Amino acid sequence: MTNETWGSVREELQRTVGTSNFTNWIEPLEFSGFRDGVAVFSVPTSFMGNWVSRNFGEQIKHLLNEAGEAVHRLEFAVAKTATRTAPKKSQGATPAQTQTQAPEVELPGAPLDSRFTFDSFVVGKPNELAHAAAKRVAEGGPVSFNPLFLYGGVGLGKTHLMHAIAQELQSERPDLNVVYLSAEQFMYRFVQALRERKMMDFKELFRSVDVLMVDDVQFIAGKDSTQEEFFHTFNALVDQNKQIIISADRAPGEIKELEDRIKSRLQCGLVVDLHPTDYELRLGILQQKVELYRKQYSGLVLADGVLEFLAHRISTNVRVLEGALTRLFAFASLVGREITLELAQDCLADILRASDRKITIEEIQRKVSEHYNIRLSEMIGPKRVRTIARPRQVAMFLSKQLTSRSLPEIGRRFGGRDHTTVMHGVKRIEELKAHDNQIAEDLELLRRSLEA
Repeated sequence: MTNETWGSVREELQRTVGTSNFTNWIEPLEFSGFRDGVAVFSVPTSFMGNWVSRNFGEQIKHLLNEAGEAVHRLEFAVAKTATRTAPKKSQGATPAQTQTQAPEVELPGAPLDSRFTFDSFVVGKPNELAHAAAKRVAEGGPVSFNPLFLYGGVGLGKTHLMHAIAQELQSERPDLNVVYLSAEQFMYRFVQALRERKMMDFKELFRSVDVLMVDDVQFIAGKDSTQEEFFHTFNALVDQNKQIIISADRAPGEIKELEDRIKSRLQCGLVVDLHPTDYELRLGILQQKVELYRKQYSGLVLADGVLEFLAHRISTNVRVLEGALTRLFAFASLVGREITLELAQDCLADILRASDRKITIEEIQRKVSEHYNIRLSEMIGPKRVRTIARPRQVAMFLSKQLTSRSLPEIGRRFGGRDHTTVMHGVKRIEELKAHDNQIAEDLELLRRSLEA
């Protein structure tokens, strides 16, 4: 077995395990030898070796065997020297990674995607506040709101803005020590420090940064020790007037099993919701992508109406939308055909079917909240006043009608309510719509909006 074989397996793993898993667990592995059917890898810690063996061992072994190697077992050996000294950042440095160093311990940041810049971020009404706040923080001036908390569903631009902030700061303020990483990486480094009895080094590392950026903070919910250390790190940085930027898939108050004191701290800055994209924003994103693809696929003809069709039909996730356009251009290039509406419908049939049937509870909650002019957190929260309880029941009714979710699942999405509460809400709306014209009109309007 050779390093080239391991390199090809690494490339396949990068495509299949996801960016976060690859960065955290696969990238640090170093192939060190092969004997008698045993592939040996060098790892920074025994904890990492055990984790990789348990979670990815069979997959790695399978891929090695597919590559022609008769591997019967994997072995992970802790490297004698597991630390490296990071080069200092400079004005001209390539923004591939953000990190900070202290003696004996290395703190790697997550790799930054060079495509995710402010220039490539399409701004529209659903994300204009988040974009403006991110730009302000990226200027690197006096801290005006701390933390900046960005939240929203999958594919709405949170990670894009986080990467854009980090790269802008690296470029314009190389004097600042910027660390960008996932909450999962924070937890891994914390556990590693505990095992290696290097907690003082860990504390010094994280509390000496100028800008701390943590992606997907909901990951630490329920992990008590990690939350404790995150809380103290947060406080120490805020006390030093250092900037903190956090992202999550939901608002701080809606993250279950997150300690109340952390929720309170996260809510003390600017909390910004990236709303689901509207038609105009999706069309703008597609138009920007087309400009890039025209250089890559020169000579391809794009018929009128195709982008408008895609922007209308694929509405829940920007990543899916961009992936559909990528597939469409690649297919048209391979078969040598013009990109017409008919070609799009044939090539993207599976994506279009999935988009047709996908109305989520979260989307219903947002639409109903906007319609009745209440906050999303109030709908999910404990308040029972009629001005909030009635919209909540409407949203429960629509969730039952327009999704395949069970009553217990709907209850969990509405702040952990019991399924009997959902049943009562659904029944109440069914009764009201029979003789309350306003409720009937609201339901019809909301249904049409969600199914559009």
